Amino acid sequence: MRVATFNILHARSPEDDRVDLDRYAQAIKELDADVLALQEVDRYQSRSSDADLTVLAAEAMGAREHRFVAALSGNPGAMWIAADGDEQPDSAAYGIALLSRYPAEAWEVVRLAPVPVPVPMWFDGSRMPEMVRDEPRVAVAAKVASPFGPLTVAAAHLTFMERWNGRQLKRLCRSLLDNPDPVMLMGDLNMGPDRAQRLSGMRSLVSAPTFPAESPTEQLDHVLARGTLPPASGRAVRLPLSDHRALVVDLG
Repeated sequence: MRVATFNILHARSPEDDRVDLDRYAQAIKELDADVLALQEVDRYQSRSSDADLTVLAAEAMGAREHRFVAALSGNPGAMWIAADGDEQPDSAAYGIALLSRYPAEAWEVVRLAPVPVPVPMWFDGSRMPEMVRDEPRVAVAAKVASPFGPLTVAAAHLTFMERWNGRQLKRLCRSLLDNPDPVMLMGDLNMGPDRAQRLSGMRSLVSAPTFPAESPTEQLDHVLARGTLPPASGRAVRLPLSDHRALVVDLG
């Protein structure tokens, strides 16, 4: 069984600043994941050729189950609004996705509140901080029938604002506490591995830097686990899109 997580940067390559849907589909196919978590996923956005990137990924990997969950509804540069789960299936949105080749018995969405007020952020080259407003975040979990038995897999993309992403991670993990099955949490958590393990109470299945993609210096993306699972081996994979590397874990 192979699982993977990938922040896809809405399928854009920083090298040529283009979204190439064929290149994106080929990258997903190369990952060859049985369960895949995606972050920064567009649905019907002009910057990504008005495509549904979740559906394209499902077709590329042969996923029988897939779920896109919007964090933001609308279009960038126009009007972003927080998604509430009542968006129309054909509406433009941006969020995360979870895909599986295995049957999924149940799904759960966990909405994670953003920092409620603008906060100062220092960016490279700036002498003064800029006031930045956080965006809503979301997680999605599915109970899948894996080759090793029932497995709950959760996908998330947490805020880059320190301390608050810790609150989001704890909130998400509380929602998974009552699950008797093994649990796997995948995604861009925007924190290092030691902090991710300490706050989640889970163990990391792979240790590898993932950001920035060209010469990664830190691991922001994680595959964490709780419960009994087969032996795991993992690695980071550079693909011809995104500013992150994908993380791949093979079990069994």
